[in-house]
Amino acid sequence: MSSNESPKAKGVGLFGLVGLVVSSCIGSGVFALTGQLANVAAPGPALIAWVICGLGFLFLALSLANLGAKKPESGGIILYAEDGFGPFHGFISGWGYWLSAWLGNVGFGTMVAQVFGSLWPDVFATETGDPNLLAIVAVSLALWVLTFLVIRGVESAAFLNAVVMVIKIVSILAFIVFAIICFKAVLFTDDFWGTAARNATIISSQVAAGDEGTGLGDVFTQVTNCILIMMWVFIGIEGASVMSARAERKSDVGKATILGLVILLVLYIGASLLPYGVMDYADLVAASKPATITVFEYMAPGWGGTFISWAIVISVLGSWLSFTMLPAETSSLMAEKNLLPKSWNKRNSHNAPQMSLIIVAALTQLFIIIASYAADAYTFAISMCTVTIVVTWAYAAAYQIKYSLSEHNVGQVIVGVIALLFQVVGVLFTGWGFLLLACLGYIPGFFFYAKARKEAGETLSKSDKTLAVIIAILGIISIPLTVVGIIPVF
Repeated sequence: MSSNESPKAKGVGLFGLVGLVVSSCIGSGVFALTGQLANVAAPGPALIAWVICGLGFLFLALSLANLGAKKPESGGIILYAEDGFGPFHGFISGWGYWLSAWLGNVGFGTMVAQVFGSLWPDVFATETGDPNLLAIVAVSLALWVLTFLVIRGVESAAFLNAVVMVIKIVSILAFIVFAIICFKAVLFTDDFWGTAARNATIISSQVAAGDEGTGLGDVFTQVTNCILIMMWVFIGIEGASVMSARAERKSDVGKATILGLVILLVLYIGASLLPYGVMDYADLVAASKPATITVFEYMAPGWGGTFISWAIVISVLGSWLSFTMLPAETSSLMAEKNLLPKSWNKRNSHNAPQMSLIIVAALTQLFIIIASYAADAYTFAISMCTVTIVVTWAYAAAYQIKYSLSEHNVGQVIVGVIALLFQVVGVLFTGWGFLLLACLGYIPGFFFYAKARKEAGETLSKSDKTLAVIIAILGIISIPLTVVGIIPVF
């Protein structure tokens, strides 16, 4: 190499990509699963839901692996829609992913504030237990530190994320090991399908809370309610695909996605189902959120609750780091494809899209402040996060079908069809109301898209304008529906 040549930048390796997938998915969700599932299902239906959800995401992972290997030049999941269906669909997919990523950050921020309030109530909580101004300041500081870290270099942040992944997995494995030691088969198998004792417990809990007392419902209802919860914890499964342009080897993208999925399923199933055999069901349902803290304190009195609380903080910060990187990569790739203005891809000396990162941080900061005044902003943020990313997942599955048809590969077509059906059903289960609200989030994006097309010397087609108007109208309709409470947000 001559003295004039600069060394080739080292990309993200397999370990880093797996770390990105696992750390992107493991955030606050895995620690909340125990209590969330216990409130909607008995062990049997929950196990069925894990099988269904695992298979659904396996077919999505197989689709991403196939496309990553055969279409590496596409730029990953956020641009498959553009390759398969045109620029405007590429924008819809990419903007949805961008919205999803930073809305997830809002959820992470509010969760960190809640954990701080639990660890140091005299400092970071009000009399009602809600985070105070100091907690918001602390979370805001974390937000900007993470943003600065990514601005200093995406690859180095990805390596740090892989290290955090190890810490998270060790913490969750410790929880699982303790749960296995404390496991009682009689507790786990008691009313395994939730049609008797567990159902009565839930009804009593609902009546005590002032609700109607509908109970768990039949097995199908329990499975359905579980899937709603489970979809959130798989957000980030596409992390390696999004970073495909920065991978050392394109073949690592598919491997990392599937390996990450396997690791996640083992951890999620163990962490969410074993507690059914550790604590009495009534105590599990009544546990404070996130219930994992209560369960670990029960298994390891005196230190278990504090230990898992810190594990939550580290896990959330790790996912927050990933979700700081991913929306910036999204907007950068979209700008390269003329789906967003060129300014969104302006790079600093560390080759990081600085302006995009600052925009994401500013929006996250704004919504963290707003969320501090909302009763259940965390639930709202993660629900919106799930709806918007399902749009991106569905586009990827649809492109898998289209590409595989052109290759006359029947097996891969079937993989894509199953993945697409799972995503469509999933978004319908998530709720039409959140889907309408997601449409509202597209309205400002249309202006940026129009500017980008103008910069490229292109204009919006009649079909693009028509689809944009339809999406905007659906979004506007969500406003009065939310105001009158038809769409329950807060």
